[in-house]
Amino acid sequence: MSAAAPAPTASTDEYEDTLRRLSHASVHRSFDPFKDIAWDHPDFSVDPTDERWVLPAGLDPLGGHPWYKSQPLEKQIEIGLWRQANIMKVGLQFENILIRGIMQYVFKAENGSAEFRYLTHEATEECHHTQMFQQGVNQIGADVPGMPRWLRRLSPLLPLAAGRFPVAFFIAVLAGEEPIDHTQKQVLRNSDSLPPVLSRIMEIHIAEEARHISFAHTYVARNAPKLSRWDAYLVSLAFPVIMRVLCDAILKPTREFRETFDIPEEVVRELYWDNPESRRFLSDLFGDVRMLAEQSGLMNRTSRRLWKALKIDGRPSRYRGEPSVAFRD
Repeated sequence: MSAAAPAPTASTDEYEDTLRRLSHASVHRSFDPFKDIAWDHPDFSVDPTDERWVLPAGLDPLGGHPWYKSQPLEKQIEIGLWRQANIMKVGLQFENILIRGIMQYVFKAENGSAEFRYLTHEATEECHHTQMFQQGVNQIGADVPGMPRWLRRLSPLLPLAAGRFPVAFFIAVLAGEEPIDHTQKQVLRNSDSLPPVLSRIMEIHIAEEARHISFAHTYVARNAPKLSRWDAYLVSLAFPVIMRVLCDAILKPTREFRETFDIPEEVVRELYWDNPESRRFLSDLFGDVRMLAEQSGLMNRTSRRLWKALKIDGRPSRYRGEPSVAFRD
């Protein structure tokens, strides 16, 4: 495996220039979910018989499994609706945690801070995303729980990490954003038949998340090299654990989902993440953050073993956003 070359740490002027450009983009390229999505238009209604809600094989681990394909069409659609709704619910819950963490982080920002301005723009956009995702869930009409129960219970404490452990917090931001962003991009690239409401939600989310992911990458790459040797070592070990735990929270079916649709336990084990195709899907999700870990000095001999043990190792991306098709050697 070839390691990505360490990225040079941006100077303060370069960093603040990046923040100003991101802030400018937030002002001039932003969305309002109740202006930019025609929720009441007939084309944006959710039809429980619409076959476009069937999970696409190759883009969702469950969608290509023989068990799913053997179900009646009506059940395949119902499962697809529930799954898309739950991913949106997890997304809005995660972004709620992110908003609270941002507020915790900027509370002590100095006057004139470029970080304060950009991050409050980001928090505003994330508020809009929570509205958009919740309206999407409401439109579908599935009473989904979102995150696993244990993570929902832990959620009041997680934003506190932004003040004390900001590098780890923004790694967690990427752990929440990258799997959804990667999956949505793959769906839009490879599917020409999506329900309009779903494709519009994905288009808006991808457009604005690009800024948020860019900031988190820049923040970690800039600040990880400033950590003490011991702190950097601990963060390097936490990095893959955070990635895998939050990925499972977003993508792995919850107990409620499995029980609602009588999904056999062996099917879930195989899909998440025992068979070769699902392992490849899992690895593909983290190419960009493996690149970040290499570039920011958070990939070492011990942490590399941990990435492998958690089944999220692989070649780092050559550039951020590299498609999975190009990504595979």
